[in-house]
Amino acid sequence: MQTPPPVDALTALGFTETEALVYCELLKASPATGYRLAQAVGKAPANTYQALSALVQKGAAMVDESGGKSFRAVPPAELLSAMAAAFESRRAAAAEALERLARPAEDDRIYQLKSADQVMQRALAMIEGAREILLFDLFPEPFESLRPALEAAAGRGVTVAGTCYGPLADRPFPFIVSRGADYVFRRWPGRQVMVVADAREHLAALLSRDGLQVLHGVWSDSAWLACAHHNGLACEVRLLAAPPDAQDPLSRLSLIRSAPAGFHALLGPDPSEDQPASQGDAA
Repeated sequence: MQTPPPVDALTALGFTETEALVYCELLKASPATGYRLAQAVGKAPANTYQALSALVQKGAAMVDESGGKSFRAVPPAELLSAMAAAFESRRAAAAEALERLARPAEDDRIYQLKSADQVMQRALAMIEGAREILLFDLFPEPFESLRPALEAAAGRGVTVAGTCYGPLADRPFPFIVSRGADYVFRRWPGRQVMVVADAREHLAALLSRDGLQVLHGVWSDSAWLACAHHNGLACEVRLLAAPPDAQDPLSRLSLIRSAPAGFHALLGPDPSEDQPASQGDAA
């Protein structure tokens, strides 16, 4: 991830632009008077003093009133540590307050997921809440992000199984590595994230290749849809576990071995027109 400019980094943490400019100037030259800071950042003195007052309240600056009023920046590590502690305290209080609210009933609706963070956080919550069977279909990057939670689920007795497209050094649970990984990586339009928890809720998302955007993303607690997706993933895992048989006519049902209209609509035609030989797994 590219490091943002200092002012942008501070505004992302809730500082106003003027507060961020003044704090950054204080880091470069402390102590300083409000008048000098106003000249340095190109802001009106009244706005600069207002920003300084806010910085003092936030614990980002200290003020010396023994003579002419001057200000000094609190070191960044000290400031960020204090901000993290304050945020954690507020987060814990909010969690406790929100837990008292009634939980929404299952409504069988299909909800759109619009951000990559939302997709991954929802998948994580599903994994952490699973109690019986957890099935997945994950590209390598999402798998590595969710792997600690998947391993924790397996450790507490949940049956965990699924497909991960790529080589793995160990098998902490009976997942199946796709034999068509190279073909899938070349043709699939993004990073796939599919999770079904206890045949009770399901998530299906396609992230962009860089993992930053959601191309398609849905979640539902519809028991019917979850059961349908559960069966689909369970059958795929079972199919991949069996040795490939090129003579088996059912192998043509796989999207790796065939290209029906919807497949072309999603991916477009394959410029190389090559289909991998003896690969009987599903995309």
